[in-house]
Amino acid sequence: MAVVTDAYLDIETTGLSPSGSKITVVGLYLSDAAGGSLVQLVGDEVTESSILEAIGNASNIFTYNGSRFDLPFIRACTGVDLCRSHQHHDLMFDCWGRGLYGGFKAVEQRLGIERKLKGIDGLEAVRLWWRYENDGDEKALRRLLKYNAEDVINLKTLRERLGSKA
Repeated sequence: MAVVTDAYLDIETTGLSPSGSKITVVGLYLSDAAGGSLVQLVGDEVTESSILEAIGNASNIFTYNGSRFDLPFIRACTGVDLCRSHQHHDLMFDCWGRGLYGGFKAVEQRLGIERKLKGIDGLEAVRLWWRYENDGDEKALRRLLKYNAEDVINLKTLRERLGSKA
């Protein structure tokens, strides 16, 4: 079994602040020399132990705006401080250094990184979660998980396009 060296992380939440909001999905794309695998923790699966187990032996974590959103949110909601246990690299700052400003979707568009799912953003991700949570809409959950999967896989693509090192 190959050693995982990189983890691309993105979360979905019910709001912008951990105070009064919760994490709905933690998505991880784990990459090694042999390829990659997707891990998604959903709802009650988002715990300290499950996050640490999922991220495993990854040496590096890559995010987009993770230093200001994802990692502090995870720390506030679960107590896991991934910056203490792993090297973290926020690709947003690499983008800024190349004059690429805006959210992740805007940067993807400027760099020609494709998305299969169109018309989904953070607000729609919240709506999808509540349709699943309140109405048992499995189709909404599948769509949310596809959206999150594209986020984490596209983080790897973004890193490759930027030539970012850990």
